[in-house]
Amino acid sequence: MTVAPAVRLSGITKTFGPVVANDAVDLEVMPGTIHGIIGENGAGKSTLVSILYGFYGADSGTIEIDGRDAPIETSADAIGNGIGMVHQHFMLVPNFTVLENVMLGSEGGAMLKDGKAATREELLRLERDYGLEVDPDALIEDLPVGLQQRVEILKALRRGARILILDEPTGVLTPAETDRFFEILRGLREQGVTILLITHKLREIMAVTDNVSVMRRGKMVGHRRTTETSREELAELMVGRAVSMEVDRVAAEAGAVAMAAQGITWCDEGGVARLSDVSLDLRAGEILGLAGVSGNGQSELLDVLSGIAPVQEGRIVIGDRTVTAANPLDPAEMRRLGVSHVPEDRHRRALVLPFEARENAVLGYHDGARAGDGRMLSPAAMHRHCETLMERFDVRPTLPKQAAVGFSGGNQQKLVMAREIETEPSIMLIGQPTRGVDIGGIAFIHAEIMARKAAGCAILVVSVELDEIMALSDRIAVMNAGRIVGEIPRAEADTGRIGLMMAGVSEGVA
Repeated sequence: MTVAPAVRLSGITKTFGPVVANDAVDLEVMPGTIHGIIGENGAGKSTLVSILYGFYGADSGTIEIDGRDAPIETSADAIGNGIGMVHQHFMLVPNFTVLENVMLGSEGGAMLKDGKAATREELLRLERDYGLEVDPDALIEDLPVGLQQRVEILKALRRGARILILDEPTGVLTPAETDRFFEILRGLREQGVTILLITHKLREIMAVTDNVSVMRRGKMVGHRRTTETSREELAELMVGRAVSMEVDRVAAEAGAVAMAAQGITWCDEGGVARLSDVSLDLRAGEILGLAGVSGNGQSELLDVLSGIAPVQEGRIVIGDRTVTAANPLDPAEMRRLGVSHVPEDRHRRALVLPFEARENAVLGYHDGARAGDGRMLSPAAMHRHCETLMERFDVRPTLPKQAAVGFSGGNQQKLVMAREIETEPSIMLIGQPTRGVDIGGIAFIHAEIMARKAAGCAILVVSVELDEIMALSDRIAVMNAGRIVGEIPRAEADTGRIGLMMAGVSEGVA
């Protein structure tokens, strides 16, 4: 007897103005399997699952669930067809309990007491059936992100989901939490739940999926059984050409300390300590990788080191200059000392999106020859400078007069990297160097970082991607709750050891 696919999408097309996000996409997902969907940024995978969940309506094409036609126009239609979605950014009310969040939107009538009792019973059943243990009376804001994600899954299952869509589900998890999450997915699969996993992490695709589909430029370009493919083949399908998966490392020859942070403590406007007694050294010709789950102080540390946020306690030493609360330096002065900064959020901190690329290419350096004679900006000089950067750093399209908003995320990132690297800084502070960047762009950016290291630059790389930290770094420090909880040489590092530190277990603690 032939088993019908749990999901069949046929000829799905969706356009946004002149942009074809999905172009006659076909997809079959068999019941009780974990099916990965991968592709570069802008490949159309998020649009596709948004259509399946009713966020968007397809311009053409059909959807079948369990072998029957299932027109889905709203999320309510999707839920009614047994589809649930766990978003990358959780849709939870922080000051509600687990129980209140799970029942939110399906309270069961005006008598909340009855609804709570029924929801509590249902949670106990789901815990028994799926091994998703969580305290129903705990406040969401008091739970670690791994348990918050579990609540999102419970919400979907309680509403009858037999098909789960998971959008970049491991971005906020430690390695240990990721491993536990994969165990949960395998348990759900054993219970007959069908899972669509949207991720850009090939390692995760290879670790947990049964089948994988690859999208490129709005089209579906390949379907593979996971056991019959490789990271290299999938990367080539995603990009359309062979891509090196390894970083060509430059041997470490650490020189003198170029920047030292000593006892940095920093509190936000509410008086909450975001950094507590942070100390680290950046050495010439060496890359220090800073690992940690997002939100543990990395952003604040970059702000302080780059001069965006003032030093409150402690000091920063750069050559013969000492930066303290009494002797501050702003970002412009930091740049004059040879410090360049690639911010974590390129849209908020690195680019002015409505400005032309040539204008963005001189931001922060507009008082030099790149932009004119130091007194007046020269559009012609900016144009020539930007054109040179675009050719050297493979920024596409090579259109200096195009607004930054018109470039893809990967090309925006390459433009920012080009601007900061071209000044030949002695110190580089790089936040999330390849966030939102395609596989081909990742290899290029990693090569440029290694080239700066070979030139003797002292580099700090902050990344939530542990694979990236392991590939680039000579030393690895880990942050948790605003503190450096440990530092180890790359040669002694492994994901298990770093994962424990990311979870707050200090070096040497079993």
